[in-house]
Amino acid sequence: MEKIIVGGGRVILPGGTRDDVSLILEDGKIQAVVPSSTAGAPDIDASGRYISPGFMDIHVHGGGGHDFMDGTVEAFLGAAKMHAAHGTTSMLPTSMTCSTEEQMQFFRTYREAKPLNTEGSEFLGIHMEGIFLSPQYAGAQDPSYLKPPVPENYMPFLEASDDIVRVSAAPELEGAEGLGNELRRRGILASIAHTGASAEQCREAHKAGFSLMTHLYCAMSSVVRKNAYRIAGAVEAAYLLDDMDVEIIADGKHLPESLLTFVYKFKGPSRTVLCTDAMRAAGMPEGESILGSLSNGQRVIVEDGVAKVPDRSTFAGSVATADRLVRTMMRLSPATLEEAVTMMTATPARVMGLSGKKGSIRMGMDADIVIFDDDINIYNTIIGGKVVYEG
Repeated sequence: MEKIIVGGGRVILPGGTRDDVSLILEDGKIQAVVPSSTAGAPDIDASGRYISPGFMDIHVHGGGGHDFMDGTVEAFLGAAKMHAAHGTTSMLPTSMTCSTEEQMQFFRTYREAKPLNTEGSEFLGIHMEGIFLSPQYAGAQDPSYLKPPVPENYMPFLEASDDIVRVSAAPELEGAEGLGNELRRRGILASIAHTGASAEQCREAHKAGFSLMTHLYCAMSSVVRKNAYRIAGAVEAAYLLDDMDVEIIADGKHLPESLLTFVYKFKGPSRTVLCTDAMRAAGMPEGESILGSLSNGQRVIVEDGVAKVPDRSTFAGSVATADRLVRTMMRLSPATLEEAVTMMTATPARVMGLSGKKGSIRMGMDADIVIFDDDINIYNTIIGGKVVYEG
C-alpha cells in the first residue's frame, strides 16, 4: 500500500490538538507522527481542518436505504459505505429481534460480506441486540421473537458464529447471570439493554460481566414506586456503578440537551460512548421507511430528524450519523471538540478492547483517519490507509 502523508491541519492527538505535525500512513498503519517541517509535502492537505482518529460506531443497524437484517451482502456493503461518508471508519453491524433462521442468515451474510467490504466502514464483529430483551421494554423491537437468555437459547448462536463480539440483554431475565458469565468467558462484551431491572439487579449483572449500558435512557427502567417505596432502576445504576460504561444516542432527539449535559457531567468522556443506533433511513430523505428487514420489518415515519413508529408514540431507532453525534454533543453539552471526538473514538475502542489498534492517532495504530471542518463536515475518510471517501 502506498505511503500517504497527511498534514496541514489541526491533529487531534491523545495529549491535545496540534497544528505542527503530520501523519505518515503506510501498510495500513500510522507509521509516524512527525513535525510537519520534516514530513515533506502532504498528499492530503487538511489546511483549515481537523485530522482526527476515525469514528467507531459500536451500535448500528443500517443506513443509506439498507438494513443489516435484510440479510444480503448488498445491504451490508451499502450501509458500510454510507456511514464511511460520515466519518465512521469501523462499526459493529447490529441485529434485531428476529427468528432463529434470520439470525443465522445474519451470521452467514456478515461472514460473506466482511472480505468484500473494501469501500466502507470496517466490520469489527457482530452486535446481537435482539432476542434476550424485556417484553415490557421492547420498544420498537418485535416482542414475538423474545426469549429468556437460558443456555438452550443462547448457546446455538454462540456456537454458530465466532464473529459475535457484543450481546445486549435484559439482566433481570431468567438465565441472564449465566449468559453474562459465558460471554465473559468467551471475551464477548455483555451490555444491559431494553430492561426493567432494578439498580440492584444491574449491580449483580455487573458482577457477572455486564459492563456497558446500551443506549442509556432508551427502553430502560428508572425510579419506580412499589408499595410506597421508591426503587432505583437501570438508569440510576449507570451512575451508581462508577466503572459502568454508557452508550448514548447523542442526536439531540433521543436525549435532549439537559440529559446530554447530565451524562457528560456524571459519566464523562472516558465512560461515555456515542452510538448512532442508525436504521436504514440514516442518510436518506425524510418520509416513510422500514425498521428491520424489508421482508418483515415494521413501517416507520422519519420526521424532525428522528424515526418514529406510525402513531408517533415512541422512537424507532435512529437516523443519526457519527458526524452528527459529535456535532450535537459539542453544541448541546459542555463537551469540547476533543471530548466529543473521544466519545466517538478512544472510548468505544477501549470498551471493545481495541485501544492498542484503534481510537487514537499514535505510531503503530491502524490508519483510520477522518478529516473535518469546524462544523464536523466530513472531507476525507481513510480506512486502513486507503482513502474511501472524499467530500
